[in-house]
Amino acid sequence: MKHAPALAQLIDALRTLPGVGPKSAQRMAFHLLQDGRAGARALAESLTQALQLVARCKRCRMLTQGELCFVCASNQRDVTQLCVVESPADFVAIEQSGSFRGRYFVLMGHLSPLDGIGPAQLGIRDLEAILDGGEVTELILATNSTVEGEATAHYLSELAQRRKIRSSRIAHGVPMGGELEYVDGGTLARALSGRQILS
Repeated sequence: MKHAPALAQLIDALRTLPGVGPKSAQRMAFHLLQDGRAGARALAESLTQALQLVARCKRCRMLTQGELCFVCASNQRDVTQLCVVESPADFVAIEQSGSFRGRYFVLMGHLSPLDGIGPAQLGIRDLEAILDGGEVTELILATNSTVEGEATAHYLSELAQRRKIRSSRIAHGVPMGGELEYVDGGTLARALSGRQILS
């Protein structure tokens, strides 16, 4: 079906969101224009403001409003530990766990030569400058357990090794509360190979 040009443009814009297909985008557009005009205005204003005010942290590349994010601006963090993540969502997930008190570096992706994503696109020079600063003694690699994430972790571990900085990889395996019969074979294999001695 052919839509009015402005409506078609809105639908196309909504399709840029992750996980939103043509039907979902159309449903959202209809809702915003039919019943949710006040919400649509608030959304448009918030998006415009965020585009103007939110940028990358000068040190870790996390999205922030200001020169440094709240983690990099804090003097209560352990500067010897640097956790490398692929995305701001990964940063938030680890931070919300409350189990890490070091600093972060956000790659904003992973190595993917087929997609034209190399070290330059991931800010590796900035990361190397941090590693060369002399404060970091452990590089914690928290990239996703995909082929690209593993390749990225391997590349970063070599950067650390050249600088005599210890690198570690976050554990992957069976989730807490998970039942083995529902866990896929690859996850189970990783869990078995990464098992810990109890006694």
